[in-house]
Amino acid sequence: MDGKGKGKPKTGDGQQGVARSFEHAYRGIVYAARTQRNMRIHAIVAVLVLVASLLVGVSALELAALLLTIMLVMITEMINTALEFTVDLVTEEYHPLAKLAKDVSAGAVLIASVGAVLVGYLILANDLGPLTLETLESIRRWPGHLTLAALALVTILVLLGKALTHSPHSFYGGMPSGHAAVSFAAWIAASFLASGARYAGLISLVTLLMALLVCQSRVESGTHGVYQVVVGAVIGSLVTIAVFQLA
Repeated sequence: MDGKGKGKPKTGDGQQGVARSFEHAYRGIVYAARTQRNMRIHAIVAVLVLVASLLVGVSALELAALLLTIMLVMITEMINTALEFTVDLVTEEYHPLAKLAKDVSAGAVLIASVGAVLVGYLILANDLGPLTLETLESIRRWPGHLTLAALALVTILVLLGKALTHSPHSFYGGMPSGHAAVSFAAWIAASFLASGARYAGLISLVTLLMALLVCQSRVESGTHGVYQVVVGAVIGSLVTIAVFQLA
């Protein structure tokens, strides 16, 4: 009698185990939404996208694609959060591999988010076409839109250059100088925007002097070499000129 029935699961243990698993999963979702700002942002954007898709009347297949994309972003964000907790639990000291683990997981979230934006645009572009065109046209009439576009392109090229040249830091030091690129991009943009104005020459000269002072400070502080500053200045100038000429 004593040995019989030992180790046998009680009636209902399986159901309780499943219920407990769902409870733990629910707590994890709630905790992620409560403590992680990016998770809340993803949730708000997801609600807005789903409401817009229902209003414009997307097909069942398109709605399924949106739902899968939204879930992919949220799953990636939760995995990123779990990985960060795990790394912090394993070591409290700074370690390059721990930083790389966090950076790579954050990169996965970024890729998933960009993919979600592309999927959402491809699905909703036809229905929101007139609104999109009108919005783009209004932005195009804004004098500063080319400046923002130029600065964004310059920043992307600088980060790409730092990655390809294996610079030790993302924003400080390395090839090319991001400060020089942005400051010279600002000089070219100010010159284009001020063209035809009464003090166009003075505005261009002042912004050029400011850009040169920025470059000088980077060299004197030892953050960049002269060559790195020159390359950054050339990138910022050429990209901004191209943006304003092609517009």
